[in-house]
Amino acid sequence: MMRKRTKLIHGGIVGDVLTGAVSTPIYQTSTYKQESVGVHKGYEYSRTKNPTRFALEELMKELEEGEAGFAFSSGMAAITAIMMLFKPGDHLIFTDDVYGGTYRVMKRVLNRFHIASSFVDTTSLREIERVVTNQTKAIYLETPTNPLLKVTGIKEVTAFAKENNLLTIVDNTFLTPYFQQPLLLGADIVVHSATKYLGGHSDVVAGIVVAASKELAEQLHFIQNSTGGVLGPQDSWLLQRGIRTLGVRMNAHEENTKAIVHFLESHPKVKKVYYPGISTHPQHHLAKQQASGFGGMVSFEVESESLVDKIMQSVRYFVLAESLGAVESLISVPSKMTHASIPFERRQELGITDTLIRISVGIEDSRDLIEDLEQALS
Repeated sequence: MMRKRTKLIHGGIVGDVLTGAVSTPIYQTSTYKQESVGVHKGYEYSRTKNPTRFALEELMKELEEGEAGFAFSSGMAAITAIMMLFKPGDHLIFTDDVYGGTYRVMKRVLNRFHIASSFVDTTSLREIERVVTNQTKAIYLETPTNPLLKVTGIKEVTAFAKENNLLTIVDNTFLTPYFQQPLLLGADIVVHSATKYLGGHSDVVAGIVVAASKELAEQLHFIQNSTGGVLGPQDSWLLQRGIRTLGVRMNAHEENTKAIVHFLESHPKVKKVYYPGISTHPQHHLAKQQASGFGGMVSFEVESESLVDKIMQSVRYFVLAESLGAVESLISVPSKMTHASIPFERRQELGITDTLIRISVGIEDSRDLIEDLEQALS
């Protein structure tokens, strides 16, 4: 059985049997010649199936240890397709400080179709039990969360879900299958904004879904083909290329992050640091149990909004931008950027304040990154 770093490179469908090309070709085609009516080589129309996209989907299926993978045009397209498994009157439970786009699509789009949602602290099983109703059909976990890096026990929640005939969906964007495999912990569906660590180079927008069962795989394929939010062949090729270096990148991200966290914890102008790798993090031991790494995302509180503004204006190597998970380090203010779609009162309840800064640590030299933060904070 292949180990993870080998599977990243040799998993799925590699190369081209016709020419011997090492890289999977970009099949830039919309349709395929049929030998006779209904007789073809497995491909009819590229919305339904494309060889380049299929190679990516097979790779992700193997990396997440699932039944089938599906590549979408964005992370939100992937999440929306999952939500189409449900019908009017159904209710879903979500992690409370979930990505702002997920909150927005549930509260401002899918609510129009009478799909209800509750957002609770899923690190507490009591909180989940409190909001379960007869209409509840699924629990959607983001772990670690964005941006407060809370960790939910996947095994505990999936066990509860199975007892109550609920699906468990896990957003695995922050840790990727290199560090965490939710399906092996009991989840039914795993989803990624593949724009982030899987792509890793800020050059592609994509989403990935992997299903644990044949039944769910068939339903998701039907939804993907019917609604058409598929990933194109060029982006499928870029994403597959990015995944090949995922292992070395994730290791480098984490190594840099640990050094930066150590610096932030000792800085007098930093009030609090959020990172599962810190021994004082409330779910530190849980994070160690269910994942093989802590990742490259850090959030921290500073003294004032004016200091936040100065930091954003002063950093040289941290790029002020939306997104995360790329080779370059990124910095953002969640309350005004990634989570601005969440109402102010709700952000305050969650602790997503205007003095909270989120950084996605890249793979530059950690000494340069620390010096950059040091001069910005001073």
